Amino acid sequence: MQTTRFKDYLNSLKPKRIAVAGAGVSNTPLIEALLKAGVGTTVRDRRTREELGETATGFERQGAILKLGDGYLDDLDEDVIFRTPGLMPANPALCEATARGAVLTSEIEVFFDVCPCKIIGITGSDGKTTTTSIIAELLKSQGKTVHIGGNIGAPLLIHADDMQPGDIAVIELSSFQLITMQNSPGTAVVTNLAPNHLDIHSDMEEYTEAKRNIFMHQKQTDRAVFNLDNFTTANYAAQAPAGDIQMFSRRDKVSNGVYLKNGTIYEANDDIRTPIMPAKAIILPGSHNIENYLAAFAAVKGLVGHDVMRETARTFRGVEHRIELVRELRGVRYYNDSIASSPSRTIAGLRAFEQKVILIAGGKDKGVAFDELGVEIAARVKKLILTGATAKQIHDAVINAPCYNNKLEILKCDEFPDAVHTASKLASDGDIVLLSPACTSFDKFRNFEERGNTFKDIINALS
Repeated sequence: MQTTRFKDYLNSLKPKRIAVAGAGVSNTPLIEALLKAGVGTTVRDRRTREELGETATGFERQGAILKLGDGYLDDLDEDVIFRTPGLMPANPALCEATARGAVLTSEIEVFFDVCPCKIIGITGSDGKTTTTSIIAELLKSQGKTVHIGGNIGAPLLIHADDMQPGDIAVIELSSFQLITMQNSPGTAVVTNLAPNHLDIHSDMEEYTEAKRNIFMHQKQTDRAVFNLDNFTTANYAAQAPAGDIQMFSRRDKVSNGVYLKNGTIYEANDDIRTPIMPAKAIILPGSHNIENYLAAFAAVKGLVGHDVMRETARTFRGVEHRIELVRELRGVRYYNDSIASSPSRTIAGLRAFEQKVILIAGGKDKGVAFDELGVEIAARVKKLILTGATAKQIHDAVINAPCYNNKLEILKCDEFPDAVHTASKLASDGDIVLLSPACTSFDKFRNFEERGNTFKDIINALS
């Protein structure tokens, strides 16, 4: 049981020199808390003063030292360094600092040290945000006080002292957050693993090793939840130190966990199965969302009743930017799946529909192959509109797919709004237009939310 409070932790930092590397969403509240507590803090950020604007001025007014721009990590000689998730620990400046004795940590790592309540952590290549949201919704409906954060929502560290021992923190964790973690949540959920973020991670091994940290530091009294249908995560069960291993599967029966059989979702306890609900009652479309519910049910087994599980599945409409129905206009349904920043995620989005769709795809290259996506597009897309830096790669993957039929119309648009308008013009009554890019947004947008909101703004402006 952790006993250190956040305010005590801040007091322990006062004799030390602190650097916060990256002044983004996760670190800004931390910077403000450090400065308010009188901790000497240097804010280091790749952005220039002009780019940070009033944020930089505000930090200085509170007493921060600023090191900005291209040389923001020069002379990194502070005692404790908080890194932003996107700044990898292999960065030479960070390696030199830690070799000199500096402590490298992060906002989320400190939260694990000071959080007074149970933590449920969720990671995976796909589905982690929806699974996190479902778990939080289930617990809230059961009457629990829930704090949701991590890679989703607001940073939780500054609120740790307001949490009570009976509360539950539900945290989405990315590989970038997990890579330096030395602590694991009481309940760890791994939805699946597939190649992702290989433009930042050195290789697939580093990526999967980072993910393993969500369960590798667990205790015998903890719970770990793994996907039996995914080769990598299925093998994690034998590696996990937790005493309570729960599996979930859409394909096979499990001894302990949650699984799908003949259209019904079952809970299993030592091979004794109890039906929970028919899968068709889940309001979110697609088999991948059935999988998300299986993972969520396994995570909260024993904490949430079956009646609450059923009601949540029938009423919870999901998370923004995740196969989100924007509107129906002249018989055409428009879906925003901007969160799909990997091929596997877009494949799941395509499989969510029983008919062929008009797909808008493309964005920044993450170093991931599109071969499998090309096969899915050839089989499940009636018209393809490509945009962004990866347009040619996706095009080539599609036309080289064994099942490619040259009747599939493929168009390229340099600008994102043109791609959306083109899709709308091609659509007719009964069609589905799906934005599911299979790539990150950073070639055109700050993040996937801005990309999704731009798509929705264009669609909602159609007359």
